[in-house]
Amino acid sequence: MRAEQVTDPHCFHAEGPVWHPEWPGLRWVDMLAGSVLTLDRATGLVTRNQVGDVVAALRPCVRGGAVLALERGFALANDALDEIRPMPPLWPDPGVRMNEGACDPDGRFYCGSMAYDETPGAGTLYRFDGTGVVEPVLSGVTISNGLAFSPDGGTAYYVDTPTQRVDAFDYTGGELLNRRTLVEIDPASGSPDGLTVDAEGGLWVALFGGGAVHHYSSRGQLVDVIEVPVTNVTACTFGGQQLNELYITTSRQHMPPGRYGAAGAVFRVRLPVRGLPPLPFLPA
Repeated sequence: MRAEQVTDPHCFHAEGPVWHPEWPGLRWVDMLAGSVLTLDRATGLVTRNQVGDVVAALRPCVRGGAVLALERGFALANDALDEIRPMPPLWPDPGVRMNEGACDPDGRFYCGSMAYDETPGAGTLYRFDGTGVVEPVLSGVTISNGLAFSPDGGTAYYVDTPTQRVDAFDYTGGELLNRRTLVEIDPASGSPDGLTVDAEGGLWVALFGGGAVHHYSSRGQLVDVIEVPVTNVTACTFGGQQLNELYITTSRQHMPPGRYGAAGAVFRVRLPVRGLPPLPFLPA
């Protein structure tokens, strides 16, 4: 199965796609440019909102608006993304930035950090709740990446990219417990990046350097491969009216200039399985 290109290559490092029915259409980030892009479902036009120097991820809020992860902390915004309210920075080191995030079933927003130079163990996975409290959840992370939850909310799936693994946790009492390896990916196939979960519990994992999205069962068995005509595949999410379209973001990062091609574009493939709506943030 092969994904089709649906946007021009607007981004240097596209990441974090999200489909929310209250928004005009698909949204994703041009991470290192600090902007959020929107693909209007009615017109097909792509617009860009500048929200910071870096924007790592965003999710909808329960009563409207969005929660975002910026370079060194969190922020809240309105639906139009033209009013941004940053929280205080979580650390002073300019060599560390946020990278990828998602919400849990209790409405808290997680985002993990990484060093710009990818120093091993320099990152942390943080959790931001609706009262403004931020807590570290995992430390010693190198490139904190995909996070998603099973349809019943009882299992979390997480990627620290250099481990070449997708790990699973029990999500119990609001905590991530009993970490174990679900999938190990051969480096020859690329490195695991962002991921999403479908309504049947299957995992869809973007492979940076691999030009593909791998579909795994909830037991970690490889089921299918979606080919993407760009090497650096960063993340994926389900969207469309039926939530049966997998949207895939790509990147020009680490590619030689002049050889970008369609890197930085968004791709799409229609599937026989539906996805899950994004878990929203619950402000106080």
